[in-house]
Amino acid sequence: MRAEGEAFLLRLDWATVETRRAHVLIRGRVQGVFFRAEARERALALGVRGWIRNNPDGTVEAVLEGPEEHVEALLRWCRRGPAGARVEAVETRFEEPAGERGFSVY
Repeated sequence: MRAEGEAFLLRLDWATVETRRAHVLIRGRVQGVFFRAEARERALALGVRGWIRNNPDGTVEAVLEGPEEHVEALLRWCRRGPAGARVEAVETRFEEPAGERGFSVY
């Protein structure tokens, strides 16, 4: 049992989990609305690894790697984003998993 206020971390046995990797480009009003910070929080809660960054052209780019259903859940969130975002398009390319560690914000 966890003590009150103790963080819960999702622990996965990565050797037995079917891993999916999505390379995502998000267009619209997606910078300056805490998109990256909230995506990182959601990724960590779901056990999704990878990275996210702002691009000079105003898009947000991310790599999401983890259990298929968790990656899909984060992709669904990316299609709407945080409050204040206006997502116009999400381009997704699935790639071979590369063994990402943690989740970085650039």
